[in-house]
Amino acid sequence: MSTLNNPVEILKLLNKSNCGECNEPTCLAFAAAVFKGKKRLQNCPHLDKDTLERFGGHTEEEKSIELDLEESEAQLKKKIAAIDLGSAAERVGGSYSDGVLTLKVLGKNFHVDSKGNLSSEIHIHRWVTIPILSYIVDSAGLPVSGKWVPFRELRSGKTWNNFFNHRCEKPLKKVADTYPDLFEDMLHVFSGKQVENHYASDISLVLYPLPKLPILICYWKPEDGLESSLTIFFDSTAEDNLRIESIYALGTGLVVMFEKIALTHTRRG
Repeated sequence: MSTLNNPVEILKLLNKSNCGECNEPTCLAFAAAVFKGKKRLQNCPHLDKDTLERFGGHTEEEKSIELDLEESEAQLKKKIAAIDLGSAAERVGGSYSDGVLTLKVLGKNFHVDSKGNLSSEIHIHRWVTIPILSYIVDSAGLPVSGKWVPFRELRSGKTWNNFFNHRCEKPLKKVADTYPDLFEDMLHVFSGKQVENHYASDISLVLYPLPKLPILICYWKPEDGLESSLTIFFDSTAEDNLRIESIYALGTGLVVMFEKIALTHTRRG
């Protein structure tokens, strides 16, 4: 996979029409945003499949992040190897059989062996792998309280809130704005449970990315000149069962997954 080293190299891939469909005023502004990690190449509707597959949206900055994630994953696997998965299963709301701990992640079975290796019937992204391993290692196993709070109201949420809003809530709102019917369908595919009129939003669905870490996605559709809005709420116990860094990574991983599904749907359409 090729790497993009500066905004000029990214600009050369674009058609320079300044169409604005990426929500940037010019192609140059879009190239700069991609290089800074604020946008992905996939946000340009005019790039062909071969270009996207060749470059994969990776800049040097993103490459550095991937290396950090790889190191974090390796450290977590060492910790997994040192704990008793059978004892951990009850604490984290999973099951244990034949040396393998199984967790429900968005309604799908994810299996973790004694070396920290993950397997599932669906594609596993590193942004999701790390939160799952971190959850097994660090979760206090507290039961869900039923009290919903926005990310910023978690104990360490203020420190990470700008990142979370930029990398999670804003891009997820864009998916919902662009593909409203598909967005709601995707939530149901991942075992989303409808919550009636929660916060008076148009869509209120609870997802379980991890057994004791539910999230509530509330989306308000644009109406009468008002912009749409989307907020992701967490159970008040979230940070007891998963470190704030992994909560952020989990949110980012979910958004990446939703974006890929939407992009695939667009190509097929």
